[in-house]
Amino acid sequence: MIGDKYMRFEYQTTVEADQKVVFDWFERRGSFRRLMPPWEIAEEVRSDETLEDGAQRVFRFPLGPLKMTWVAEHVGYEPPEKFEDFMRKGPFRSWHHVHRFIENGETTIVQEEVEYELPMGFLGRMFGSRNVRNRLDRMFRARELRLIRDMQRHSDFRHLPRKRILVAGSSGLIGRQLVAFLDTGGHEVWRLVRRTPKENCNEIQWDPSSKEIDISSLEGFDIVIHLGGAGIGDRRWTKSRKILIEKSRTESTDLLARSLAGLKLKPDVFLISSAIGWYGDRGDEILDEDSEAGTGFLPQTCLAWEAAANPAREAGIRTIHARTGVVLDACGGALQKMLLPAKMGAGGPIGFGRQWFSWISMDDQIYALHHLMMSTDTEGAYNLTSPDPLQQKSFAKALGRVLRRPAFMPTPPFAIWFLYGKMGVALTTESQRVIPTRLMQTGYRFEHQVAEDALRDALGKWRT
Repeated sequence: MIGDKYMRFEYQTTVEADQKVVFDWFERRGSFRRLMPPWEIAEEVRSDETLEDGAQRVFRFPLGPLKMTWVAEHVGYEPPEKFEDFMRKGPFRSWHHVHRFIENGETTIVQEEVEYELPMGFLGRMFGSRNVRNRLDRMFRARELRLIRDMQRHSDFRHLPRKRILVAGSSGLIGRQLVAFLDTGGHEVWRLVRRTPKENCNEIQWDPSSKEIDISSLEGFDIVIHLGGAGIGDRRWTKSRKILIEKSRTESTDLLARSLAGLKLKPDVFLISSAIGWYGDRGDEILDEDSEAGTGFLPQTCLAWEAAANPAREAGIRTIHARTGVVLDACGGALQKMLLPAKMGAGGPIGFGRQWFSWISMDDQIYALHHLMMSTDTEGAYNLTSPDPLQQKSFAKALGRVLRRPAFMPTPPFAIWFLYGKMGVALTTESQRVIPTRLMQTGYRFEHQVAEDALRDALGKWRT
């Protein structure tokens, strides 16, 4: 009611897991990242390692052209039944969020109750209440979907011991989500970082450009994951940039592979990110993991990248190459770059739009990596793409439908070249019709096989 000082919002999610397992998921630090709506860009500034009374979580998020700081303080800690948080600083005049965990046979009901007060008093309630309510509906639906999916994926391997995992490239678009997901699964996750490690943060320092790493610090990990490398689509491909793109992948992978091969306690798995750039520009040809590499800069880079892991493979470490397609995430990567022109009605086909677009949702990217590392019989190259690639013009139409914008205005390749150089042309006009044959043979089940469904999830634009 507009006349009421406090607004109330409730949301209920049913999870197929027992009460303690669900509460423990929320207690893990990674739950913050996993529960953040996939279209919201949030930076975690500080977080206490508990939900106990007095613990705080501080994060920043964009609010128009500004950055808003939100300080949440936990109270009412009664595991595994309840915890609460109050907003001590943020965009609302007040915010009180109660999380209840209710046993319901073999399931758990997560009952969330929010009581909040908008700023600007009556005017805030008159002009802002509907907008805030709609944002809360979208946010809590995203939380529901992510919680249910994550719990199900963790349950697939709940019978196996928890793993000690080292991740290089943990600050990247995929790395942030993967680390959070693994953390909520109860694994012990460490980060391999180039900066000085933070105290009590499970970090190990290395410098692959100088071939510096403390080999003894690598002893005892069950799984090592390498997702690092200079961004392929961040800048124009100058001669020096192309050298950096290749060296940042091959030299770091070689250093890790040789270091792991020399350990007394070798990891069971070495999982390295790769890319479908391996296949090059192949027109309408259907490509799977048995297809030969293409020609050109990206295939050559991927060939050298995967070959750099050979020392680990030769030492008996199960080595996996994840050849990733275009990951759909609204907070970064290709999709983020597409959103502004698409929202303006200029997100039509690039050229004739006949080039094949091989994509994967962020959730499937994370779940597929988890599936590969936890399965005991996976090894070699796997395509991480949806089994339903589509031509770029069809993808543009799907994005237009989701955003309710026209998607017929073509973008000539010359305009891409003018803005982004050879890099932009290669990434937007080359055709790769990639099928994840080996991944499907392992029994992996996709959350998103249809591009429009994945886009609706990523942008919070579900059909009513």
